[in-house]
Amino acid sequence: MQIFVDTIEEYISQIPEERREAFRELLETVDSNLPKGFQQNMQYGMATWCVPLKTYPAGYHCAKNTPLPFISVASQKNFVAFYHMGIYADPKLLDWFVGEFPKHSKKKLDMGKSCIRFKKMEDIPFELMGELCSKITVDEWIATYEKNFKK
Repeated sequence: MQIFVDTIEEYISQIPEERREAFRELLETVDSNLPKGFQQNMQYGMATWCVPLKTYPAGYHCAKNTPLPFISVASQKNFVAFYHMGIYADPKLLDWFVGEFPKHSKKKLDMGKSCIRFKKMEDIPFELMGELCSKITVDEWIATYEKNFKK
């Protein structure tokens, strides 16, 4: 399920009603826990927090003149996806998250390289997701990105 709209409110209005409240809560969790400097927008058809071009003019190496993405949240066909580029780029952060997850959820962690999937909205560990969001500042993300990805 790919939704392409201009605003996050338009995006939310098009996801299944049974997901909307939890989806909004997840967006608010990210917003209230991210260190200052990240900017929320729609990017790649998802609600995304990125490093604005005014802060990091080089932008994302995969798409010229595009702000550097950090966290994205999307409503997919069978789940809500939480993409966190920091857990993909930083093995210590990934290990921390994998170790903490069972303390916050009875469900098995459903995760790819940067994507954490939640099939049931009641299974989202909002407190843990907020703590994850707080772990990397804009400057730390830029340094990690340049070290791992920038060509």
